[in-house]
Amino acid sequence: MTSAIKNESRIGASILRLFFHDCFVNGCDGSILLDDTATFTGEKNAAPNRNSARGFEVIDAIKTSVEASCNATVSCADILALAARDGVFLLGGPSWIVPLGRRDARTASQTAANNQIPSPFSDLSTLTSMFSAKGLTANDLTVLSGAHTIGQGECRLFRTRIYNETNIDPNFATLRKTTCPLSGGDTNLAPLDTLTPTTFDNNYYKDLVAKKGLFHSDQVLFNNGSQDSLVTSYSTNSATFLNDFAAAMIKLSRISPLTGTNGEIRKNCRLVN
Repeated sequence: MTSAIKNESRIGASILRLFFHDCFVNGCDGSILLDDTATFTGEKNAAPNRNSARGFEVIDAIKTSVEASCNATVSCADILALAARDGVFLLGGPSWIVPLGRRDARTASQTAANNQIPSPFSDLSTLTSMFSAKGLTANDLTVLSGAHTIGQGECRLFRTRIYNETNIDPNFATLRKTTCPLSGGDTNLAPLDTLTPTTFDNNYYKDLVAKKGLFHSDQVLFNNGSQDSLVTSYSTNSATFLNDFAAAMIKLSRISPLTGTNGEIRKNCRLVN
């Protein structure tokens, strides 16, 4: 991860997102890593992942190295959980003890990926219920959304927000319109955190308070609703955010793991054995 982030700091955010998208579909089982084949439909081409999930080559490289040291011992699911943690830490965020022992899925679900991964267009009630379905609270939603203190978002995912919404700082909207036109430029990128987009800190929450959330799903956390006070707290107290984020990541990493004789230890993260 050190070498991957040295090569491209954004990869820390990409791996963190991969882990989140993995855990929200049948638990943290490495299912997102499986390639489609003639006889197998994975999750990579589900709407939330197609042409946007990235970092698979980094996981492959780690797996190759781990297999050389101790083959058929460490699952791809555990590797992804550890890589997500290390990426956060290397970008200035907290570290945490990752519970280990997950096994890899032999199945995947494109349908579940399409239906169960939260969307950047979702309202607070939808986000809350989607997190609740995974055993996560509204506060977990707010702290885990702080992952958006790093990474980039595509124009197609925030165009409606900058052109049509009113709970947005006008100067921020104008700035984003320069690289996200009304039509075209769908994949043009903008930072999710305006202040320090490659540092894992609490500036994401300062943006929300200033009405500079990039996605609709970001700004709904601070929009005269139930999460306003927590957002305000995180915006002024970095230590509390970092501590709570680490705890929420452990909770996320424990969603429905495969253990014991369920699943397998894949030799290649892209294919079942």
